[in-house]
Formats: sequence, C-alpha cells, structure tokens
Amino acid sequence: MSKRSNHYEAAFEAYLRELRAPYIAIDESRRSLIPFDVPSDAVGSLKSLDFLVTSSQGFTWLVDVKGRHFPSGKQGRLWKNWATRDDVACMGRWENLLGGRFQSLFVFAYNVTGEVSPLPAERLFAHREGRYAFLGVRLAHFAEHAKLISPKWETLAMPSAALRQWAQPMDELL
Repeated sequence: MSKRSNHYEAAFEAYLRELRAPYIAIDESRRSLIPFDVPSDAVGSLKSLDFLVTSSQGFTWLVDVKGRHFPSGKQGRLWKNWATRDDVACMGRWENLLGGRFQSLFVFAYNVTGEVSPLPAERLFAHREGRYAFLGVRLAHFAEHAKLISPKWETLAMPSAALRQWAQPMDELL
C-alpha cells in the first residue's frame, strides 16, 4: 500500500485491499506528458489517474477518486459530486488512449459524518477514524448529465437524482 496523504484515497486503497481487488496505485506527483492529436508535434500534460482497478467483467477501471463529506457543508447537503472540466477531459483522454478494455470511473468517496448515508451502515468501510461509502459513476454518465456549477472554477456536477440513478456501490462494479 502506498503512503497517501489524501485520506479519501488512502481509505479507497485500503478498501481495495480488503476486497482483494487487483489494482495499481498511480504516482500522482507529476502530470503525464502526451502527444496531442493536432498538431502532431505538440505535447501537452494529462492529469494522472489515482488507480487502475481490474474488474471481474474483463476490463480495467481508470479511477479518479473524488473525496466528499456526506452530508457536506453548513447546510448539510447530500450527494456532492463535483469534478472539474479538466478532470472530465483527462479521464476521457485516458480512456481513448488506452482503448476499449479500459473504462473511466469517478469514485465518489463519501466520508460519512452524520446519521444519513448514501449506503446502508453495513456497507460502509471503516478506515482510521472515518466511515466511507464508495460509489462509482462511469465517465460517460457523468459527462452526459453534469451541469456547470462554477464558471470561475470550471466545476461540473450531476443533479442529485441523476447521481442516485447512475452511481453504483464499488463492490458491485468490481
């Protein structure tokens, strides 16, 4: 297990280990340099993934972990699920670069801090001092339903109803 300062990613990695799911934790210290399609000699950077996780369905998840509190903020909002435009674009680029056996997935790692939870209590994962619910949303579903929530920060989020429709517990996706 790698040393991770992000408690959401550390909890997700511990969760994968407990499930005995085959995975590779990605070193995120640098963005990858890749050649872009146009112009052919241009080089750009691509946000790193957090994990590669093999599923039992014969493909590999390209995982970007998004840590959120549940409920979140002073008003106790549920189902926070934002990502940046760059997150969405980079996840799509990884999927295209690696091909059909690789599928991009946002994993919303909810640190459950109250009595309300996105999963039943018996499906929460205890790690250190926290209780976590891990829900995966395929990039295609997120991109299709996401709406701009902050032009300044270029953040997108799915409406809560769409998230509840498309999000799946990670143990079901593995």
